[in-house]
Amino acid sequence: MLAALIPNLWIFAAAVAATYVADQHLHQRGSYLINRLGKVRAGLSIRFLVRQLLLILLLARMQLAEQTIFYLTIASLLLFYGLQAPHGALVTLVRLRRKMPVVTRNIDLGMLRIPSAPPRRLLNRSAEKMLHLDIFGFTGVLIAVQSGKDVFGYVGLGLTVALAIGYVAALLPYLRRNRRVPAVDTVLQGVDEWLREYRPTTVLYFSGSRDSAYQVNMWLDTMKQVEGRPLIVLRERHIVGQLGPTSVPVLCVPSATHLMNMDLSTVRVALYAANVGKNIHMLRVPTMKHVFIGHGDSDKVASINPFSKVYDEVWSAGRAGRDRYALADVGVRDEDIVEVGRPQLAPIQTWTGTPKNPVPTVLYAPTWEGWDDNPGNTSILLAGENIVRRLLEAQEPVRVLYKPHPFTGTRSPQAKAVHARITAMVEAAAAERATDARWAKDAAELQAEQSAATAELARIEARLGELGAKGRGKAKPTGKDEAETSRDALADPAREAELAQLKDEWNAAYWRSFGWWEHRVITGAEPRLYDCFNESDGMVSDISSVVSDFIASGKPYAVTDSAELGVEEFKQQNTAVRAAVILSNSAAQLDELLAAITGGESADLLADARRELKAYLLGPDEPASIVQFNDAVRALADKSEARNQGVAQRMGVELAAAAEPSDSAPEATGDPVDGDSSTGDLTGSESADVDSTVAG
Repeated sequence: MLAALIPNLWIFAAAVAATYVADQHLHQRGSYLINRLGKVRAGLSIRFLVRQLLLILLLARMQLAEQTIFYLTIASLLLFYGLQAPHGALVTLVRLRRKMPVVTRNIDLGMLRIPSAPPRRLLNRSAEKMLHLDIFGFTGVLIAVQSGKDVFGYVGLGLTVALAIGYVAALLPYLRRNRRVPAVDTVLQGVDEWLREYRPTTVLYFSGSRDSAYQVNMWLDTMKQVEGRPLIVLRERHIVGQLGPTSVPVLCVPSATHLMNMDLSTVRVALYAANVGKNIHMLRVPTMKHVFIGHGDSDKVASINPFSKVYDEVWSAGRAGRDRYALADVGVRDEDIVEVGRPQLAPIQTWTGTPKNPVPTVLYAPTWEGWDDNPGNTSILLAGENIVRRLLEAQEPVRVLYKPHPFTGTRSPQAKAVHARITAMVEAAAAERATDARWAKDAAELQAEQSAATAELARIEARLGELGAKGRGKAKPTGKDEAETSRDALADPAREAELAQLKDEWNAAYWRSFGWWEHRVITGAEPRLYDCFNESDGMVSDISSVVSDFIASGKPYAVTDSAELGVEEFKQQNTAVRAAVILSNSAAQLDELLAAITGGESADLLADARRELKAYLLGPDEPASIVQFNDAVRALADKSEARNQGVAQRMGVELAAAAEPSDSAPEATGDPVDGDSSTGDLTGSESADVDSTVAG
């Protein structure tokens, strides 16, 4: 504004250029500032309008208010700004008419003939692209003012208006009927036809936030191995985008009404990975049996939620889950609990009894702060820094892997701050170790291998991106919207096999890409938690399913008593810590864990306790967990079928009884005869008279 008032053309031009660059940069980063500006009514459109008004002010202050260029600039910018309304309306309309009532994966919707989506360049960040077209008008007018040749202004303004009109016109064809997705009823009818043809028998049902997608992802491999015809039902569109690769059919139905009207009559077992309100939309179906399988087996309060009594059965990994519900007395009956093991734990390798590398690796995997302020929720607040500091400063060197829960810091700013400090500590220690002479020789010997591994990671990530996989490899934008993706996302066995192989290769290359002595902060989906288990020789964690899962490895572990209950009380309240080294908030007991990792059998005093606890928490090693899981599915499906047949039989008997004439009803076969019910049954002669009368 100051440059326009002075007026100074060069300062004004520099300021305009800076605002264009800043806007573009902040929008690309998704900056918090952009969100705040919108909240105070200084959104994108207003900022562009202010910049255009300042251009008018500059022209007026430079004594050009009576010139043609001044009036043409005003008219052009008014027209340009007026075009924002139809442009925004068209973009919204195109998106709405491309939105289907369902989103699918691995479901053939060919019968719907879904047209391809508009080019990505038309709809992606469309408002920004439209508004930035004024840059041609700005440039032309500023050049015209500097040179004194108005033709530059006319060309620039004309180009801005022409491109804006062209942008609006380019959207119009996508309103035609043949460019729109079928109507809602047509899509739902097509999905029902597919359901009747596929005849799903077991459903994994899930509803949750974006951050909770891991809760359903952990069951994808299990669902792939479930007998019968599995189906995954989701309730939120954003979960589909977070879903891991799977060949199992996926059906996302956001509307409760649409879901409750779908033909799921062949489903006999419904599995629930979380206790959420939307579960009621499936729980209301009586023709299937409902099972809570959860998203982890731990001593957290979530594992004994009273809501669990609404399910026909609750499946736990081992005996511990059964005892947990008995102690809690929340209404879940013992006969409704089934022990099925943990099929997801198959990838976890069993410990050999000695460290994997010359320097032992300790994983610190704290859980998040939870929804309340209970100090026992997580160790990160009171003990996190002490744990990491003691590991980094241990007398015998260890490597630290820090992998926090993905929710860490989402509710508590304090937890977020501590996480940042721990990250800084680990990264600083890693930088210091990189210059330590003790590791120089190993670093030199492994440099070529690490460089090759880094190149291998780049190759794998590029290929994963081409395949559209989630993870470290960023998928290339395809320009497809939900409708087109649903149309094209069919199971491809060859692609699935390649993805699985690439994931394994990525994991192997990742650990080779840096030294076995180097500390690491690990966030994001990859490497997976179980891969970190396999790379580690011991772990420090909190009360969560992470501890229960780690027990499958047989490796030493420590758990922090953040609430300072005391060792005996802590073990009494939390089954999973009974074979753990119990840490206080000072983490002074870490030496016991390190001794168990490096000291052999004589120093590992809790080895036998871990073996016993593993069987108690996770069930027997034989038969395999997936076999137990399938047996449970089959048994419950049989119960569901028996229930349905029983109901059908009883309803058939009732209908037959209702259709039969009562003992007091007339036995005449002719039309009903009005009469006084007090006269009793008709005699044979009376019946004959009636028959002859009717016949006559």
